Amino acid sequence: MALKSTIYKAQIQIADMDRSLYADHSLTLARHPSETDERMMMRLLAFALAVPADTDRGALEFAAGLSDTDEPDLWQKDLTGALVQWIEVGQPDDRRLAKACGRAEQVRIWAYGSSTPIWWQSIAGKVARLSNLEVWQVPPEASRELAALAARGMQLQITVQEGQIWVGNGDHSVALEPVALQRPTARR
Repeated sequence: MALKSTIYKAQIQIADMDRSLYADHSLTLARHPSETDERMMMRLLAFALAVPADTDRGALEFAAGLSDTDEPDLWQKDLTGALVQWIEVGQPDDRRLAKACGRAEQVRIWAYGSSTPIWWQSIAGKVARLSNLEVWQVPPEASRELAALAARGMQLQITVQEGQIWVGNGDHSVALEPVALQRPTARR
C-alpha cells in the first residue's frame, strides 16, 4: 500500500522590504512521504521569496516536484502557459538545470544542507553559461532551525530586509541570510 502525502496548512504574512511586497497567503502544502520537514519548509520559504506582487503574469504555485521529474517544486505560468519561474529546492543536476533554463524565463534554486558546497563545486562550471539561472545557498543550521517551525497548522511571519530573512511563528524565530552562488546575467 502506497503512503499518502500529509497535508499542511500555512497562513503566511510576508513583509519583503527589498521588493516592497506586503501580502498574506493561505497555503496548502502536500508533504510527500519521502520529504523531510526541512525540505517542506524550504519550499515554503522559496514561495515567500518568489511570490509576485500580482497575478498579471500568472500565480506562483506548488508543482509536483518530488512526484514528477518533469516538474519543479514551484512554478509560475503566464496565461499562455509559458513558464515564467521554475523554482527547485535541493541540489538538482546540471542537465536538469539546463533543461529548466531552456523552458523558463527565470530558474531559481534554493540549495540547503551540509553537502551544498560539494554539489556546487561539481556543477558550477557546467551551469555558469546559463544566463537565467539564480542559485542560493541557505546555511545548513538555518534550514534545520526552519524545520523546527513545521506544524500541520502554521501561522508564520516572514520578513525580508537587505538580504536578511526572519521567519517566526510567534514563539520562535529563525534568522537566515542566504548566499548567492550564481546570479542571472541576462533577462530574456
